[in-house]
Amino acid sequence: MFNRDRNQVDRYQAPNAGQGGYAPWLNQNQPAEAGTGGVAVAREGYLTMSFFWMFLALLVSAGAAAFVLSNQTALQFVVDNFFILIIAELGLVFGISLGVNRIGAIPALGLLFVYALLNGATISLVVLGSIARTGGASGVLTAFLGASAIFGAAAIYGVVTKRDLTRLGGLLFMGLIGLIVVSLLNAFIFQGTTLDLLIGVGGVVIFTGLTAYHVQQLNSGQLGGVQTREGASVIGALLLYLNFVNLFLSLLRVFGGSRD
Repeated sequence: MFNRDRNQVDRYQAPNAGQGGYAPWLNQNQPAEAGTGGVAVAREGYLTMSFFWMFLALLVSAGAAAFVLSNQTALQFVVDNFFILIIAELGLVFGISLGVNRIGAIPALGLLFVYALLNGATISLVVLGSIARTGGASGVLTAFLGASAIFGAAAIYGVVTKRDLTRLGGLLFMGLIGLIVVSLLNAFIFQGTTLDLLIGVGGVVIFTGLTAYHVQQLNSGQLGGVQTREGASVIGALLLYLNFVNLFLSLLRVFGGSRD
């Protein structure tokens, strides 16, 4: 998979500082064209690869969640070490994003699957809580199907639209920061059902927009800060994975909050 189409150019110009998007540490910006002092980017070839790795990562997460939910020992381990696992997941996300150029695409891909494994394990607790709160698994299934439909529609829009979504990406990133702050305040201070529902709705809107934005970046070869097409496919897979999972979790909030 990584060795296809070697005749395509796969080097990127080093990006300018301050051109951040959803993941500002990636310094996402317009790539250089040939003859401008940088090296032209391969504008094709890593959107499909990004989706392929993303789907494999989702399968890993689903398998991990199913194993934890069916194994009492594993479930207790996740409960006892939940915050340690969350910190490890955050470290892996930053490690993949910041280290892909240094460690290479294949090791970064391995870390992506480790992250997906840990994330699936921790998400199993959220799924278990949703089942207990709603009295069945129908809400989880509805959230998954809804996330799949919304993600697919946003991805198609990102491919076919002629509108430049770069400015939208910056606005969505600011919205994401606000959503994280409000979520933390609600978790530790307010603990309100209505606010939880609003957070879920806000998450659906933000991650739908980010999906379209990132797909457009990947489709047009505008994912800067990564030196190889293979590395870009791994970072793209991470971004798409995060968007889908957060869409799913946001919809769980919506369906769970609407039934309380």
